[in-house]
Amino acid sequence: MRTAVTDQGVLIPKQLLEGIQEVEIRKENNLILVIPLPPEDPILQLGRQPITDEVTDASVNHDRYLYRP
Repeated sequence: MRTAVTDQGVLIPKQLLEGIQEVEIRKENNLILVIPLPPEDPILQLGRQPITDEVTDASVNHDRYLYRP
């Protein structure tokens, strides 16, 4: 596929990006790479909406609270 470069850049047809929500664009060694990014990792979301509890040392002693007999 060939496409013209305009003042705004290059338009990538949507059918080439089906199911992709976010991409990273890089220039490496005279190549322009469009890399699909995976959806956000739920692990990285931890701590974004903390809760309030009576325990004040959970971040330090979390294993003790999770695995106590």
